[in-house]
Amino acid sequence: MQCSWKAVILLALASIAIQYTAIRTLTSKPFQLCPLPSPQNCGLGGQETEPPFERGAAGSGSCDDYPYFTINATRKTHILVLATTRSGSSFVGQLLNQHQDVFYLFEPLYHVQTTLIPRLSHSRNAADRRVMLGASRDLLRSLYGCDLYFLESYIKPTPTNHTTDKLFRRGASRALCQQPVCDAFGPADMNVEEGDCVKKCAALNMTLATEACREKRHVAIKIVRVPEIGDLRALVEDPRLNIKVIQLVRDPRGILSSRIETFRDTYRLWRIWRATGRRPYNLDLSQLTVVCEDFLSSVSTGLNHPYWLKGKYMLVRYEDLARNPLLKTKEIYDYLGLPMDKNVEDWIHANTRGSNEPSAKHKFGTVRDSAANAESWRLKLSYDMVEYTQTVCQKVLHQLGYKAVKSVEELKNMSLSLVQDKTFVPFL
Repeated sequence: MQCSWKAVILLALASIAIQYTAIRTLTSKPFQLCPLPSPQNCGLGGQETEPPFERGAAGSGSCDDYPYFTINATRKTHILVLATTRSGSSFVGQLLNQHQDVFYLFEPLYHVQTTLIPRLSHSRNAADRRVMLGASRDLLRSLYGCDLYFLESYIKPTPTNHTTDKLFRRGASRALCQQPVCDAFGPADMNVEEGDCVKKCAALNMTLATEACREKRHVAIKIVRVPEIGDLRALVEDPRLNIKVIQLVRDPRGILSSRIETFRDTYRLWRIWRATGRRPYNLDLSQLTVVCEDFLSSVSTGLNHPYWLKGKYMLVRYEDLARNPLLKTKEIYDYLGLPMDKNVEDWIHANTRGSNEPSAKHKFGTVRDSAANAESWRLKLSYDMVEYTQTVCQKVLHQLGYKAVKSVEELKNMSLSLVQDKTFVPFL
């Protein structure tokens, strides 16, 4: 019997949904909300008790068995950096990672994608999107509660005895490269390189990582696999969380240029267009248009100031951060309600200034000037590619304050900035 292509697709989607449901069922307990904070049940007027936000199945114990959240006046700030690939999100993540009171995770949703819908990071299929977003929200909620065990369900191969060496970009998190998680470095080792962490630290013990998370006052997570702020509304409105969203945007022309250089196989046809001046007939234009559509939708939602984002949304342009890193970082910390510590300032000074030293190996900028790098895409894209991007992304370019160019000469004139002075005030 021969199946139609529609039947095959339906069977595949059903399989994905079943797989996610199985993971969710096997790794989570039925939720029962604990009482919301009040002077009576949270000790706001006296001792600093920290009743957690949920309890397990009947008979499994009281709310005190789950001491993950601090639901009182001093509860954790849950920071979410919402971005897209090649927009400067790793840089922003490190600005938070350097703070001694912040537990930082680099793109944990990578594991969700590779488990549920591999090779479909930019899928526009509604069913794929629902599966990915549902799993992503569940995982983020657990991680903000420092339940890192939940992440094990998506790590392949499955961790043995809560130990794994497969956590994506483990070395990008300072907390996972320090004691008690890793004994290879001491308190004096403040700037451990990501590669050195991976080489010298033993396999990651998720129990120790969970303890390290609980010891920190705040949790920050960087994600590039959630398209729009509206997809996170359920998390933002969750009274058990204290989420602050930083949406990072970048000139789509700069994103395209960076992706062409970084994802060489995926963007091979774009490189052919740049080299030959002729656009391939089978070029996947969605690799550009999806970015602009998601930006337009997400930024429009954030700047329209819906009630559910009050006090929880800040828009940051990568170019502003690159031009004035210290000033913009202070604005970010003011929005978060956190004091900047010396570690953050020292990291900014070390990683945003050009250096001719052969030993300068920091990946975020010591071998280049961050301000100059912000618009270096202008020397890498052909004019017809820029012109096409300006046409399909016209609305979002205007909305975010990026100027269009009308000639090759204007494009290559680096003394003329294409970033308008524009202020985006956090919605407080």
